[in-house]
Amino acid sequence: MSTSIRVLVIDDHAIVRAGICAALERREDFSIFQAASKSEAFAQMAKVNPDVIVVDINLPDGSGLEIVSWARSISQTIAIIVLTLNEHDDFLLASMKAGASSYLNKSAPLLEILAAIDHSLVAPLSFSSRETVKTVERKRDKFDLSQRELQILTQLHKAAPVAELASSLFITEATLKTHLSSIYRKLDVHSRLQAIEKARVTGLT
Repeated sequence: MSTSIRVLVIDDHAIVRAGICAALERREDFSIFQAASKSEAFAQMAKVNPDVIVVDINLPDGSGLEIVSWARSISQTIAIIVLTLNEHDDFLLASMKAGASSYLNKSAPLLEILAAIDHSLVAPLSFSSRETVKTVERKRDKFDLSQRELQILTQLHKAAPVAELASSLFITEATLKTHLSSIYRKLDVHSRLQAIEKARVTGLT
């Protein structure tokens, strides 16, 4: 017998939350749980240890991005789907920086949401969004950074050692160092601190 996938839906609007849950319940391999606030979400996560969280950004007692960041800090395998009405580039990039697996608009078709969940379960650290390409291109045009390089760049501020950062990204130290060399060259900097500052002032992170 297959193990069910525990999905926690976090949204403060009861009707929206019920609609999402009803849609997801069509999948027989999903066990659905709900939370209406950040505090409820933390309690539910501790109780059910979800494999997937589907979270809105705007919650009555805080930001859904706080949940994303916290969840990613304790698990590199949890699938995190940000499902929101906010389409501004800054929200998308903030979601990616916080550790989300995918970013979708609430108007997305059910099949697209399910596809995002399935992809995120397989590759939780590989950020995906229908808008990612356009957003990333707008931010990185003059630097010609790849999506992977941008992902690494957004993690540098954590000041983690190379070995720890490589492990969190599921790549080898050698691969990470290669990426870092490319990032430094493209940004015309010579150190991690310079890269972090360049990314900040140019709006890359």
